[in-house]
Amino acid sequence: MRVDTPDSGALVVHVDGVAVAVSAGMSVAAALARADILRTRRSVTGQARFAFCGMGVCQECRVTIDGVPHRLACQEFCRPGMNIVTGGGA
Repeated sequence: MRVDTPDSGALVVHVDGVAVAVSAGMSVAAALARADILRTRRSVTGQARFAFCGMGVCQECRVTIDGVPHRLACQEFCRPGMNIVTGGGA
């Protein structure tokens, strides 16, 4: 898992308890990919899942954001201090 040093125009979100610097205006799915966290949840059979369509149709990118479950990571934009829980496990 990568934690970048914030630059100008960057903000920090927390993914599974780890601070991650992201660019302003970045979607949660893009922030996860940038941080090499390529999982958003686990299927009922235990397979790691991640964003597939990138437009909210497939529902594979569901995460918990600030305590609200089933948010679509591809449709949410990062906000300073946002707390993202993937539920994907290691």
